[in-house]
Amino acid sequence: MKNIGDTLKKMAARGDFQKRYEEMRREVLNDNRVKAFLANHQGEVTRSMIDRSLGKLYEFTSQCKDCECCESVSECKNILKGYEPELVLKNNSIDVHYVPCRLRVMEEERKKAEQLIQCLYMPKETLEASLTNIILDTPNRIKAVQKVEQFIANYDGKNFQKGFYFYGAFGTGKTFLLGAIAHELAEKGIPSIIVYVPELIREMKQAIGNHTLDEKLNMLKTIPVLMFDDIGAESVSSWARDEVIGPIMQHRMLEKLPTFFTSNFDLEQLQQHLTYSQRGEEEVVKAARIIERIRYLAEPVPIDGENKRQ
Repeated sequence: MKNIGDTLKKMAARGDFQKRYEEMRREVLNDNRVKAFLANHQGEVTRSMIDRSLGKLYEFTSQCKDCECCESVSECKNILKGYEPELVLKNNSIDVHYVPCRLRVMEEERKKAEQLIQCLYMPKETLEASLTNIILDTPNRIKAVQKVEQFIANYDGKNFQKGFYFYGAFGTGKTFLLGAIAHELAEKGIPSIIVYVPELIREMKQAIGNHTLDEKLNMLKTIPVLMFDDIGAESVSSWARDEVIGPIMQHRMLEKLPTFFTSNFDLEQLQQHLTYSQRGEEEVVKAARIIERIRYLAEPVPIDGENKRQ
């Protein structure tokens, strides 16, 4: 990290200290981020404060390097990788604090989720998914991609938007589409996770024994964007439906958190699937509650086309 004192000494040694000092001062104060900070604190910041804090302002401008264009923590050009400087007022002067950037925050949340939820379903092709790689070979696929593009363009991580319930035959790219959404959200700094529902249910059963069930459920309830992959592929049990899937959806419905689904069933078929438990019990009302929550959280979108796995 450059030291303003050393810089000033070098200037002085060259005999044109005042001239170069003023040039540096103008350069620092012409920085758009510095100008924005001073405008936001107009009336609080005086010229003497600026002069006293010139070293901190110089540090700020020299340490913040293309953070808006950075694509990953590994590519970070800042001295402290994954951290970006911000200007703050402190003790009647301007200071610099270093805070985790949006990419580091997402990386840390992802690692936390991976440690907690072992059934995160993110194979290589899903991680590399992109909307530009989706084959638009049917009207339904074209409509689905258009809807996803609208969601990505409009969702800011704050205002609620419905997710989508993608349904259709095997191999039509439903999971790949979830991966593309996750990729696009990551570009906007919005965390999301994809869980493969059959594995989720098995893991939640194991969590009862190691006393991590509540913690795992809370993660799934509160992640900004959650994606259930292949709901309906699991064997139905009253416990899984009413103690795992139901509470997660209920919380997300109340908190208005976007939720996505993929399934081989349309909603009517899924309701029929959820109605009958492994023991043959018919529980129409409880199944209907799940479907009601899905309809609130997600818009049904059919996906068709050739089986891409063949």
